[in-house]
Order: sequence, then structure tokens, then C-alpha cells
Amino acid sequence: MDVKMNSKDCLQRAWINTMELVRDFEVYSKEVEDEEVSQLFKQYAEEQGIQASNLRKLYNKYE
Repeated sequence: MDVKMNSKDCLQRAWINTMELVRDFEVYSKEVEDEEVSQLFKQYAEEQGIQASNLRKLYNKYE
């Protein structure tokens, strides 16, 4: 069975996946001992947060 996703479905899935990355990077930033790696994960969490926000704004246009 071939399931087709529309724009709203794709935005929702991308938003959820991006929010999971935000959470993961935040956790990693607090768990690793290497400060350089910790800061990199913190930066990635912030960048993914911006992307998640943008995806959510677009998704909300479909509701």
C-alpha cells in the first residue's frame, strides 16, 4: 500500500523529528564532559529550535 503524504503531513512529521533533535542535543550538551562538544550540541539544539519554530509556523497555516 502506497501512502501519500500531503504538505501538512510532511510539515508535521518534520516538526516532530526536529523537536526530537532539539531534545537530544540538549541532553547531550549536559551529559558530555568535553566543553567544546557540549557547546556544539547546545548550538545545534538552538539551531534546531529555530527550524522547529519555522516548521510549526508553516504547519499552523494548514489548520
